[in-house]
Amino acid sequence: MPKYVYDFTEGNKDLKDLLGGKGANLAEMTNIGLPVPPGFTITTEACRHYLGHGGMPEGLEGEIGEHLAALEERMGKRLGQPDDPLLVSVRSGAKFSMPGMMETVLNIGLNDDSVLGLAKQSGNDRFAWDSYRRLIQMFGKTVLGIDGELFEDAMDDLKGERDDTDLDAADLQRLVETFKGIVRERAGRDFPADPREQMDLAVRAVFDSWNAPRAILYRRQERIPADLGTAVNIVAMVFGNMGPDSGTGVAFTRDPGSGRQGVYGDYLRNAQGEDVVAGIRNTVPLQELETINPAAYRELLDIMATLERHYRDLCDIEFTIERGKLWMLQTRVGKRTAAAAFCIATQLVDEGLIDMDEAVTRVTGDQLAQLMFPRFAATAGNRRLTTGMNASPGAAAGRAVFSSERAVELAGRGEAVILVRRETNPDDLAGMIAAQGVLTSRGGKTSHAAVVARGMGKTCVCGAEELDVDLHARRFTAPGGVVVNEGDVISIDGSTGAVYLGEVPVTASPVAEYFEGEPAEDELVLAVDRIMTHADSVRRLAVRANADTPEDAARARRHGAQGIGLCRTEHMFLGERRRLVEDLILATTEEERQAALDALEPLQTGDFTGIFEAMRGLPVTIRLIDPPLHEFLPDLTDLAVKVALAEERAGEGADDRDRRLLDAVKRLHEQNPMLGLRGVRLGLTIPGLFAMQVRAIATAARRVEGARAEIMIPLVGAVQELEIVREEAERILAEAGVEAAIGTMIEMPRAALTAGQIAEAAEFFSFGTNDLTQMTWGFSRDDVESAFFGKYLDLGVFGVSPFESVDREGVGRLMRIAVEEGRRTRPDLKLGICGEHGGDPDSIHFCHEIGLDYVSCSPFRIPVARLEAGRAALTCAESDTR
Repeated sequence: MPKYVYDFTEGNKDLKDLLGGKGANLAEMTNIGLPVPPGFTITTEACRHYLGHGGMPEGLEGEIGEHLAALEERMGKRLGQPDDPLLVSVRSGAKFSMPGMMETVLNIGLNDDSVLGLAKQSGNDRFAWDSYRRLIQMFGKTVLGIDGELFEDAMDDLKGERDDTDLDAADLQRLVETFKGIVRERAGRDFPADPREQMDLAVRAVFDSWNAPRAILYRRQERIPADLGTAVNIVAMVFGNMGPDSGTGVAFTRDPGSGRQGVYGDYLRNAQGEDVVAGIRNTVPLQELETINPAAYRELLDIMATLERHYRDLCDIEFTIERGKLWMLQTRVGKRTAAAAFCIATQLVDEGLIDMDEAVTRVTGDQLAQLMFPRFAATAGNRRLTTGMNASPGAAAGRAVFSSERAVELAGRGEAVILVRRETNPDDLAGMIAAQGVLTSRGGKTSHAAVVARGMGKTCVCGAEELDVDLHARRFTAPGGVVVNEGDVISIDGSTGAVYLGEVPVTASPVAEYFEGEPAEDELVLAVDRIMTHADSVRRLAVRANADTPEDAARARRHGAQGIGLCRTEHMFLGERRRLVEDLILATTEEERQAALDALEPLQTGDFTGIFEAMRGLPVTIRLIDPPLHEFLPDLTDLAVKVALAEERAGEGADDRDRRLLDAVKRLHEQNPMLGLRGVRLGLTIPGLFAMQVRAIATAARRVEGARAEIMIPLVGAVQELEIVREEAERILAEAGVEAAIGTMIEMPRAALTAGQIAEAAEFFSFGTNDLTQMTWGFSRDDVESAFFGKYLDLGVFGVSPFESVDREGVGRLMRIAVEEGRRTRPDLKLGICGEHGGDPDSIHFCHEIGLDYVSCSPFRIPVARLEAGRAALTCAESDTR
């Protein structure tokens, strides 16, 4: 029978899959001798069984009973013992940190009898009744599903203008009775008095919270697998709400916003549990603990240094001080901003804790992309309303909204919004994702808003205390009486904490300027430079660009592109040139068709010449025209109306060209044009079209010294198609005295399945994963993403859109087959990817794993792809296809 429960002395930090991050790290801190309250962890295996079978696994109840008895023996008191109760917390803890997304219940074991024993043992009636009301409030909301605002409203009614800490024992005793009445009315049952029933129901609630809507949404946002489950940690309570010599806090071993070394965190006296993170009361900076309790402060600093050396990373720590005694409640590798991630990685290298290989794996391409976004211009003249805490950097502007629902609604219409709250809670997650940024009037750098925003790279300003936020009236009032109503535009600067009225202009980030060629000078840019230099030195994958103009090609080269992996020639036929394509379509004789091609050829030659010059010495893969010809013609309805109106006018007939165009549009109309006359099929059915493009490529290549042309034939499904086009192309290249590799896109399932045959006529493959995904899934991307993708994501049909990240099991399997069979036929076959997936971090790792030679992506994503290619080389097993 599996073991489902582990004492803290039995685990370690490497058992996160089984014990979750919190349980594994509590065990690790216990084993290295730090002051951790005793407890035990129920494994993620138990959670998965519970969720899969609708009940607890056999033997779990007995294991929990054994570990609870051992905990009671160690503490010298029983759970809920009337005269001296043992109280425990029941806390969630998944493998990956999901701050605030799942449930926690504190003070399990209190009832009408044991609250009196707690008061007597502590000598503090207020503390005991405060702990009891917290239990009923958390249990009611978390376990019984009662609206938490009912408890909040009852407390606000009792407090009036007073603060929480001004309530005395009698006030809190009355509040307990009010809370029990809310439970009775809303849950249809009394608050459970039996301590073991409290604990068992809380454990089930934590398991159930794995599939709570906000947890599902967070996992989707962070790409956390849905089948991991959560562990449950049952821990002996220590109390930060026993008086002014007690408190609770959160600390970071370095600044999670900038990476700077120092003492960072928040502390709240006479408080418990989630008070700091919830932002309900404003905290004091952690440095003030040195004055409040010097001994505990020194011990905390020593522990922080120990943990950072032990984990070799920034650590996020939760602690409680009970009557002057320090207790560690949690540690984990801390979430940080993108800027902090790069700075901390290089700092740890300089301190000898990690090497450069590990530094590269400590940052991500998504973080690098965040650093390249614009920031507010320093010279902006907008009115500054106030300054809060710079909780998560970035520059964000949008309409102020005061509820998560409104943020989602307006963002769904394409409007930029800033979510404004007094403080956020996990139920605000959907609004936080939808908003450009988050602004709160309460809370600090460790509040829910700050932690979640940093984790998702969202701009956030917290603790803007000068703002009077009125959620019901949907407005806030700033100093000087300035009123901002819902819909008014504001801007927030997560790097400085500034809040502005109106939209502030933005300027390029220093990291973006660095990739444009500016020298590296400040700490962040120097850190980016070091990591990028090392990533380039270890990566195997080359990185090319998708670029169709000389300007895009030049930008891509500045960003580090090693060539062009996709130059789409159809983009060169738009604008004024569209009429020449119309002439080609309308041609009825060989002479008319050749005249149209002759008019297009010098234009194409000029296009290719500019691109070859920008990429001199580097390979340029040019895809011959791919889309169906009807895309270059006027809209059928518009043209039909135009012709009909012209013919109705007295004495006028429709323009002959318009009539011929209408006939052509009707002739070329297809029910499913993406599967119709396009790609290689155009080249085989319209004489001279591909030949014109190949001649233009050859002429341009002859003009530019160092030009390296590669000609890519699109939409090949059979080797015979490629052989016919290749024969003509080779003849034209030979006549021009130009050498160019000839290959094809693999964008149809049949092409992947017959790759061994196609490789006989192709010198390279480039995976066109946009079309390959459409054809493998049977999806029309333009239709399905708005029609049902949201539902599919909710149902877990896939965890992320297959158009964002390569579907490894389906599309990825076809790619593997093509790689293996293509290289079996032609061992030196060059392999790349040119779909949008070429800039997706997870897809880049997959491309490394299956042995591709390069990825190709938009110019802006080039640095991201370079970094991820380096990370892939350091973290993925080397492919056996090479």
